[in-house]
Amino acid sequence: MARYSIPTKARLPSSLRVDASNPAVVKSLNRLSRESLISLALDWLDDESLPNSIPYIERRDEDDDEENDDLYPPCQTIDELQQLYFDMQQQKGSKRDVVSRIVEGDWRLGLTLFQLAMADMAYFEQNPTSQKWSAYQILPLKQPSQDAGEDQVLRVDQESLTIPRFHPSTFLQNLQTHVLPDVKAHYHFHRPTAIPVLLLRIFVIDSPYNTDFALSSRNPNGTATNFDSSRTVYIAFPDGSPALYITKSQATGNSGSGESKSLHSLIVDGVPKALSRPRERYTLKSGNLQSKNLDALLEKKGSGRTNSAGGGWSIYSNEATKISPLDTVIPTPPLSRESSSSNLSLKRGVSFTESERVAKKSRLVAKARFGDSGFVTDGKGVEKVDIIIQDPFPSTSEDTGDTEENEDDATAGSKNRRKSKITAVVREANITAEEDNDDTISSDRWTPTIKVTFSGTHVWAGEKRE
Repeated sequence: MARYSIPTKARLPSSLRVDASNPAVVKSLNRLSRESLISLALDWLDDESLPNSIPYIERRDEDDDEENDDLYPPCQTIDELQQLYFDMQQQKGSKRDVVSRIVEGDWRLGLTLFQLAMADMAYFEQNPTSQKWSAYQILPLKQPSQDAGEDQVLRVDQESLTIPRFHPSTFLQNLQTHVLPDVKAHYHFHRPTAIPVLLLRIFVIDSPYNTDFALSSRNPNGTATNFDSSRTVYIAFPDGSPALYITKSQATGNSGSGESKSLHSLIVDGVPKALSRPRERYTLKSGNLQSKNLDALLEKKGSGRTNSAGGGWSIYSNEATKISPLDTVIPTPPLSRESSSSNLSLKRGVSFTESERVAKKSRLVAKARFGDSGFVTDGKGVEKVDIIIQDPFPSTSEDTGDTEENEDDATAGSKNRRKSKITAVVREANITAEEDNDDTISSDRWTPTIKVTFSGTHVWAGEKRE
């Protein structure tokens, strides 16, 4: 009877095998080191992972004396295969031999989607900065009004302290309902050992089937295809934080940028819906923060105490520091002690050149601005910072009025200029707040767009050093 498959909306099971000759399999394994490959193979042979990563085992009778011409003779039991890889850990060899042993020997029938997902996670453990993450905030939405229709746009509830409850199985079940029916996805959770996040790997392939028929297609030459249409997206859920980090979709083959963007937008739209419950809706808001360093994202948009206390305020977020601005007895700030000691030294006749005074003042300003952050060796560097200035250009009438006031009285003019600047800033802030509430921008004044970009391995450490 011919094999057939029926289109379905179900997800791809972890037990589906990919042909061992598939270039995606070889590429995924060749990225790992020899030690990581052996450790990965032992993880596959673990009791918890074995149902989704069954190796090729040949059970022979004791009276069977047939010669085996295989380059890698199959083992007879799982314990024998485990001992073989334990022995490989103690021996020296090349990575190519381990890859060849896996592909042509112990898993010659192919690797499952579960095994490929574990290989990708092993590569992430080996190279934590291999992905570029974008931070998003999870914000609650206001309840819809009773007389509102289905087209009502829900606004963000700024006063609500509600955070979503995350359960992996329920989240995946809800997320699957928002995936297109002609697209099949495989999901895999992983918790890194050194970072307090839960990673979700989403492998997507264009196929209406969820059986091996979707993975066993071949080209006219008879060789396995290399998943040109498959894409992978990673989502990181930090512990105890209403935020998440999403990577851009990465194509295995030559996929268009439009498909990657559409998949990314589909994930951004589907994740808050999967987290929502009846009368408890959420949305994602971009945190305007992208980095390859997850530690930097966790510091800025994580569960720690440095989210709203960065820079100079970081001295209060450090648990080792017992100084608090709420203490009844105000201690002497360290900057004041240094400045007072410098004044005493100046009175004693120690002279500084102009360049030395400027350098010392710059160090004090940098310490007050950055606090305990912004060090090159802290491992929390941001690679790129974009600063966009979109303030409206001052109107001519305001400038003329300020000029006339300055000409009347020079002494009062300096104070008026300061007051006028403060008033203008407050007025612009009020206008911006009203525009945010109304979601409309109405300004007749010319608004130039000025963008300043800082890039490097650790932008804030470089700014602090300068």
